[in-house]
Amino acid sequence: MSATPNNPPQFSVLDPGSALPKPPLKLLYVVNIPRFFLSHRLPLASAAREAGYETHIAAADHDQAAIAQISELGFQFHPLPLSQHGLNPLAELRALLALRRLYAHLQPDLLHHVSLKPVIYGGIAARMSGIPAIQALSGLGYLFSSQERKAKLLARLMRPAFRLALSHAHTLMIFQNPDDRRLFLEQRLISSERARVIRGSGVDECLFSPNPQADAELPVMLFAGRLLWQKGLGDFIELARRLHGQARFLVAGYEERGSPSNISAERLAAWQAAGLIEWLGKRDDMPEVYAGSHIVCLPSTYGEGVPKTLIEAAACARPCLATDTPGCREIVQHGVNGLLVPPHDIDALEQAARRLIGDASLRKSMGENGRQIVLDSFTARQVIDETLALYRSLLAKASRQR
Repeated sequence: MSATPNNPPQFSVLDPGSALPKPPLKLLYVVNIPRFFLSHRLPLASAAREAGYETHIAAADHDQAAIAQISELGFQFHPLPLSQHGLNPLAELRALLALRRLYAHLQPDLLHHVSLKPVIYGGIAARMSGIPAIQALSGLGYLFSSQERKAKLLARLMRPAFRLALSHAHTLMIFQNPDDRRLFLEQRLISSERARVIRGSGVDECLFSPNPQADAELPVMLFAGRLLWQKGLGDFIELARRLHGQARFLVAGYEERGSPSNISAERLAAWQAAGLIEWLGKRDDMPEVYAGSHIVCLPSTYGEGVPKTLIEAAACARPCLATDTPGCREIVQHGVNGLLVPPHDIDALEQAARRLIGDASLRKSMGENGRQIVLDSFTARQVIDETLALYRSLLAKASRQR
């Protein structure tokens, strides 16, 4: 089975009795960037369309290649003046007003906002428009996890905006881990009855499937993800320094130039030239990349939801080495399918890495355990079913209260 943006995994409706009325209800997904929709929400949107929803996508109006792929897949795309990391007040107001105009023009029956700005701006616009909305955070990201003074100040300033966006009577919020949900409840940003946990974006367990770990002179340790300091790439490089000659260290990922945590491609090239890592760049064949690795390492201190990399790695029966932080510990069970270490503890990271590098039988058993964990709790089918059930529940509640 091949799953690419031009050939997404297909999911069938499990409950034929839940057929939607005609004409089909309009469902609008609002995300930061088109590429994120393709990598994290395409299977869900495809399943929603198969379930009978007229499905639309709205995102930033750049990345024409990704926008073209979305249109080729048959989704109606609506460009937005949305900057993922920008903080210009006038530009942010422009994005909010653009969402309000889009909702007035399109008149969707249901909204699904994903990530920080869509949740806040889209939530406020939904409240003004009276449209039911699913709010989803794929983790709390840079603002809630960074210790920088600027990030802490922005996080405090955003709390009133969150309260306004989440105060809509017909809204449900999806968190990817219970730690994030607990934080929002403690800060009284949302009420408990409107806060749900659905762990991650799910994975196609047929596409991401086990392959025997290849015989190699040196075990291969893989970092896969955006090239961000907060994702732990700096710690991964230090680990490669300390264990030079004892393993191969691969990096698969791409820059996020607007992020204050970005690591430049030039720096990656320099690390590769120094013989510390092999940089694979952005890869669209991740099952093959996992098949060529023995251990997947993500020493993240980012505000993760549940890292897609770790779910995919576990599905491929690869042991995971990660930090004991919200999100990572949802998929990595210490001593079961991988090892967890304290964030920023390079010595503990090195010790755990040495243990996995030196024990092939441990890697095999942990990989098998990880595969079972994914089958039990993290498949795309499970995530899709839970999310579509929330759609039906929210729409039914809104219909009763009109």
